[in-house]
Amino acid sequence: MSGSLPFSSPSATLTNPMVRRVRHFIPALQLLVPILCAGSLFCAEETNKPPTEMGPVAATVVRMLEQGHYLHPLSLAEKTPPHTESEPDQTMAQRVLKNYFRLLDYNHLYLTSGDIDEFMDRFSPTLSSSILQGDLTAPREIFTRFRERVEARVAKNKALAAEPHDFTSNKSVQIDRKKAPWPANSEEADKLWADRIEAELLQEHLNEHPVNPPTKVVSKRYEQFRKDILEQNDEDVIRTFLIALSESYDPHSEYMSPSDMENFNIQMKLSLVGIGAVLRPDDGYARIVEVVPGGPADKDGRLKANDRVAAVAQGKNPFEDVVDLKLDKVVEKIRGAKGSLVRLQVIPANASDPSKRSVIEITRDEVKLKESEAKGEVIETKDADGKIQRLGWLTVPSFYAEMERHGVGDAKSTTKDVRRILDRMKNEGIEGLVIDLRRDGGGSLEEAINLTGLFVGPGPVVQAKDSNGRVSVSEDNEAQPFYTGPVVVLANRLSASASEIFAAALQDYGRAVIVGDQRSFGKGTVQTLLDVGKFMPLFHAQASNAGSLKLTIQKFYRVSGGSTQHRGVISDIVIPSTTDTPEIGEGSLPNPLAYDEVDPQTIKKFNFTTPFIDSLRQHSEARVAKEPEFHFIQEDMKLLRQRLDQNELSLNEKIRKEELAKEKARKKERVAERKEHPVLEPIAYEVSLDTVDKPELPRVTAKKKPAKVPAPKTSDDEEQDPDAESTAVAPDPIRHEAINILQDFASMLHTVKTAGATHDN
Repeated sequence: MSGSLPFSSPSATLTNPMVRRVRHFIPALQLLVPILCAGSLFCAEETNKPPTEMGPVAATVVRMLEQGHYLHPLSLAEKTPPHTESEPDQTMAQRVLKNYFRLLDYNHLYLTSGDIDEFMDRFSPTLSSSILQGDLTAPREIFTRFRERVEARVAKNKALAAEPHDFTSNKSVQIDRKKAPWPANSEEADKLWADRIEAELLQEHLNEHPVNPPTKVVSKRYEQFRKDILEQNDEDVIRTFLIALSESYDPHSEYMSPSDMENFNIQMKLSLVGIGAVLRPDDGYARIVEVVPGGPADKDGRLKANDRVAAVAQGKNPFEDVVDLKLDKVVEKIRGAKGSLVRLQVIPANASDPSKRSVIEITRDEVKLKESEAKGEVIETKDADGKIQRLGWLTVPSFYAEMERHGVGDAKSTTKDVRRILDRMKNEGIEGLVIDLRRDGGGSLEEAINLTGLFVGPGPVVQAKDSNGRVSVSEDNEAQPFYTGPVVVLANRLSASASEIFAAALQDYGRAVIVGDQRSFGKGTVQTLLDVGKFMPLFHAQASNAGSLKLTIQKFYRVSGGSTQHRGVISDIVIPSTTDTPEIGEGSLPNPLAYDEVDPQTIKKFNFTTPFIDSLRQHSEARVAKEPEFHFIQEDMKLLRQRLDQNELSLNEKIRKEELAKEKARKKERVAERKEHPVLEPIAYEVSLDTVDKPELPRVTAKKKPAKVPAPKTSDDEEQDPDAESTAVAPDPIRHEAINILQDFASMLHTVKTAGATHDN
């Protein structure tokens, strides 16, 4: 399996594959990890098409999943394969229905336990046979009940929002109810909603950037949600059900409607207009899944993965609340003409209180492929003896290749670009190299294999197993390593797919020390994109408008035998990080495939890393213990974990204000401490594709935060957020520590080589 196989991370780009029938197809192009296309910031407008009769479409999707998925043969009537030890004993049909309930009522607030029990008893025993016959009574009746519950609840919520609230009670509200039991009846739901509406009112009351009076914001929010539900047509209802169905097999199998595919194809273009971010729905918010490397948001530097968008404003116009708004409508508000300004009111991922909002102004622009190219730096530092030492820093944002020009001499690829950059770095006399894969969501498998060859030479790189248990091995064809110096690979939980294949191979060969989060993302499955219509009877009336199915067909395995699925790549040296949390990664997704192993491959290992890892780890831990920036990270992560575990929010205004004041003081103290002890960046020279052939490399200049764009002020805006007081971008202690580890590594290798040379003499 050594063809051109484009990967992706939870948000990467894909190309359309050639397909054959499910039982016997051999896809020319295979894909990893889905994008919820409605959540991309580059979505197209929906086109008006005649209604599709969804029964035959659903029946076909079920057959494709049952017969073609990696877990095949697995019908909806069979028991589910275990994904976690705590998963209850259930059939696939029961899992499908639970997924559908989750997509409709993610916080377990509208439907009751009586509704759930009724529908499970009525529909789970016959769900498989019913759908295969084109009978979609189950999803339609469930949605009808949900719509009725929403209409009744919104009327009550608007009345609750209009009541006076003094926010003096000692009650608290559960923030995340995804694992909470459904309310037993309407009376229990009333009690839950009374506290929840009060919490939302208090949250808007405490908001430093108010959109409108709290009562108006909350009432309008639920009225908009009601309207969105009422606007759902039959295709929308069944689309949601088919997403629930496909995700029941694994989180990366996904049904995509024709309009989803239009959006998806626009997402795949090499030049996109927007802010450069990918969103997904999360508890009523639009959550940032990925900030696209090189895009406007990435260059701005303030928007982060897992931030949640609460309001959007066009230019200097007032903010519009977007909580509980359909994701495609949020996207519509965020995207716009090139050069125009959009302001986002976001709840930061590390916010201690959801009323805490940051305002981020971003000028929309094109997101070009060029911005995701490999790039490097030659860093000048001093070794232990005080002598000037040159080290290389290589950033690989993705594993890219021009698939349509595959094999053409000047076709663009990661490996070609990295070879040029490394060649210049070698000429500049680097004594070691850090390869930065943080936020690298993947890309082309072939490029991951070829890039591995630059560091290990010829040999096996990755194994793949299909649904029939057949294992294939992919090797690189590099005659010998292009770079032979010490290597540190820097990864985190956002490093996925192809980047995990590359990191795992270098680790298995003993060629590089893996540094970063405890583990990488853990995306070790392969998908192919299939046109559902091609699997329907010839000339079927619905075939042209049936949508597509992204189907998981293979799993990847390291040359050492273990899968990258679920477990990811375990770091040799762990560095404290704000991304190192179980809420990020394959294990946080619904129904991930389990980790397993195949037979290892015989490889010729390098003796570069094993003798030194323990010593390198000890030196790193000693430095981390003394570094204030790592203390800040550990403090932030401890507070975040406490908040997530506690999962409660006080409804007392005084308590909340005290907590907010304490958080503001903590950040202010941190800003002051950074001013007193500024981090000195080492001298660095840019080695990009634009500079690689220049006689002299240009100096890398320090980044600054973008200037704030004037916006309508409120009385609460006068006291500036401590985070905004400094124009300097926060230090990257992980980068500094990776350089320190590389220095230690290079020194240890040099000592061993010198000792060996002395012994030989």
